[in-house]
Amino acid sequence: MHSPRPSRAEQIHAATPSSRNRVVDLLRAVAITVVVLGHWTIIAVSADGGIQPHGVLDAARWTHPLTWIFQVMPIFFLVGGYSNALSWRSARRRGLGYAPWLRSRLRRLGIPVIPLLLVWLAVCGIGLAAGAAPATLQLASQMALVPTWFLAAYLLVIVVAPACLVLWERFGWWSVAGGVLLAGIVDAGSILADRPLLGYPNYLLVWASFHQVGFAWLDGRLAGSARRLALAGIGAAGLALLVGLGPYPVSMITAATDEISNSSPTRVTMAFLGMAQAGLILLAERPLAALLERPRVWFLTVLVNQRIMTWFLWHLTALVALAHLLIALDARPLLPAPLSGVWWLTRPLWCLALLGLTALLVLAFGRFESPRADDRPAPALWRPVLAAAMVCAGLAVMADAGMVGAGGLQPLWPLLPPAGMLIGGIVALPGRRARTPQP
Repeated sequence: MHSPRPSRAEQIHAATPSSRNRVVDLLRAVAITVVVLGHWTIIAVSADGGIQPHGVLDAARWTHPLTWIFQVMPIFFLVGGYSNALSWRSARRRGLGYAPWLRSRLRRLGIPVIPLLLVWLAVCGIGLAAGAAPATLQLASQMALVPTWFLAAYLLVIVVAPACLVLWERFGWWSVAGGVLLAGIVDAGSILADRPLLGYPNYLLVWASFHQVGFAWLDGRLAGSARRLALAGIGAAGLALLVGLGPYPVSMITAATDEISNSSPTRVTMAFLGMAQAGLILLAERPLAALLERPRVWFLTVLVNQRIMTWFLWHLTALVALAHLLIALDARPLLPAPLSGVWWLTRPLWCLALLGLTALLVLAFGRFESPRADDRPAPALWRPVLAAAMVCAGLAVMADAGMVGAGGLQPLWPLLPPAGMLIGGIVALPGRRARTPQP
């Protein structure tokens, strides 16, 4: 008798190298799920008040401490540090230089965002031509593009990741401490001068410094419960001091009721939050790794990771679209008063509806997350660096201001990232497409 054919989950489980740290993939998948569900919850939508980006946080201060759990952006940078160090060291062993390595990272992260920008550019252009209020389109596009702030910050960190790895390999934990200290100095200047713009360097300083905790995880410098507890303790103590005695608010997500935001611009508090979260989460690494040996659990983790960028980039477009549709239809029974009992009871249904819409968007645009293999010669160094700069600049502006201003459509910023991808050679021009290597 023939043995039964292995299921798809069992095949993927068997094909996964034993050297792969599956917990990295799980943390990435869980973090994106928390971000998506968090955004769908804190954004309040009502027939009278319209869309309130941080409605729940603004109206219910009791939710602010919960952001210490649900603000999981540090986890992305933790697993990013682990993955980027692994990738760059592999590139060094194969003799692959910085320029082609950076190009490959930009292809993976930059290509999926191009359809999002072009779709919203078309939506804003058509909306303005049809007589929609510029302020409405400005808010809609800005909200839909909120996820791009993370992408801009993460790309900045990738650009400097090889240099940060050199610092880590030479100075170890002192490189992390030095970066956090510099971030604190930047914060002090920004807060004392009451100029948030002066704090913008911390989008790089804070995240690049904390990103190195991922290096420590990879290198075994966080092995053992004692070290992980110590990291969590340092993070919790630093966070408690900065919030309890310093000027920083409790909420780790921007709230209109706070004079200072911990996340816009990124403050040094986020580094300490990341340390606390990383230390506690890594205490569970061994049982999580055992759980991921189950083929079905690992299969689900792989599925989420295959389209993780698309889920992340489009989940707020789904919310904006559904919210505007219900408001336009004056569907008051489907838009209960935010924070009311009915509102809380209907949150699971709200999330399920948005999950369905986002799934359709993933089906439509997920293919951009799997670009063709790229075997082109190594580019000149300036090309991927320029591409990264143009992508980061465009995404950062749109995450803050959307695509529509007082003077109407602002096409420069949505077109800047695609232009950078073309000029930098990240996306090959028609007729010069990257070739798929032959077996």
